[in-house]
Amino acid sequence: MALIPISEATRPEHSKRAAPWHAAHPVWQLGFRPFYLLAALFAAVSIPLWLASYLGLLPDGLQAGLGWHMHEMVFGFAVAVVVGFLYTAGRNWTGLPTPHGAPLMALAALWLAGRIAMLCGPGLVAALLDWLFLPLAAWPLYRVLRRSGNTRNLFLVGLLALLALANGLYHAAVLDWLPLSLFIPVQAAILIIVLIESVLGARVIPMFTRNGAPGSTPVASPRRALIAVACMAAAGIAWLAGAPGWLTAPLALAASALSLANLLAWQPQRTWRVPLLWILHLSYAWIGIGFALLALASLGALPASAAFHALTVGSMAGLIIGMMTRTTLGHTGRPLKAGRAEAWMYWLIQLGALARLLAAVGSAELHLPLLLAAGLCWSLAFALFVLVYAPWLWRPRVDGREG
Repeated sequence: MALIPISEATRPEHSKRAAPWHAAHPVWQLGFRPFYLLAALFAAVSIPLWLASYLGLLPDGLQAGLGWHMHEMVFGFAVAVVVGFLYTAGRNWTGLPTPHGAPLMALAALWLAGRIAMLCGPGLVAALLDWLFLPLAAWPLYRVLRRSGNTRNLFLVGLLALLALANGLYHAAVLDWLPLSLFIPVQAAILIIVLIESVLGARVIPMFTRNGAPGSTPVASPRRALIAVACMAAAGIAWLAGAPGWLTAPLALAASALSLANLLAWQPQRTWRVPLLWILHLSYAWIGIGFALLALASLGALPASAAFHALTVGSMAGLIIGMMTRTTLGHTGRPLKAGRAEAWMYWLIQLGALARLLAAVGSAELHLPLLLAAGLCWSLAFALFVLVYAPWLWRPRVDGREG
């Protein structure tokens, strides 16, 4: 694909001299740069804040209770990564520029304002600042996809719109405008993001495996992947609607089985020597595990927390850190090769997912130690990402190209 023409103001040699608050600075040249960096920083500090609140150690004036924790992990952290990824992928899909420079700065500032307001701002102001981000971020992606005729990926804009709807319902419930449990919109958003992961994972994981794992012959089945996503959507709707277990459980088990069948066809056993690949396979496996746990939860055999933390910490955070490292390496002009730092990030997330699952299903005596262990693993993983990757996200590409 030909390089996108750029103006003199955004050429790499000019970017090297620009201040961080200038639109020409490298960090504002493509969506993954500011949003990966902000999301990782936020991930590293938000879990300690939540644990401090859980233990009663948080100063007055900071609103980091359970509702904040649920909301911010999805509508703060995960949404920032999704937007950064889609802006970067959208440019590759269409050959057209996605927000960069001043518009990207404004969106990043709005996201940051939302995080500050959600932590310590008035309810209505926080709701407005936080909710505006998704519609304003989705609109330019919609325009780029429509302009290029890339209708294949327009469904992603629809899913972003559903996320905005779920976020609006959350705020309406917080403000007592709607008699709704806060768990419903947050769980809906988690399930929507899992659908995004499932669709994009089924497209790219087999391709990455074929290109990166010597001797592998992964088989992608678009039909089975589509049926798996349909079962996930049906199981999610049944769960959110409070359908009886005899209906929800078979749908969730079908989603689990089809998701794991897809994964096995991609030959995960061929990837164990390639961290950039095994993290994607292992994290994708948590989708199947999560829906199996959701089936048990719908029958009253397990707490719902077990299923949703498998989906968020195991699959969502695992795929996020796997794709954040991969796309940062590729789009900063570096070789697609993981070192010790990346392996530590990946294992910390997986260990954190296991600890969080055990905290949800284990004995009461072990709940707090496991919760603290999970939080420590999570924060260390994202702090390590910031330590290693922030300089690369902050500087121009090493190959002198745009992006």
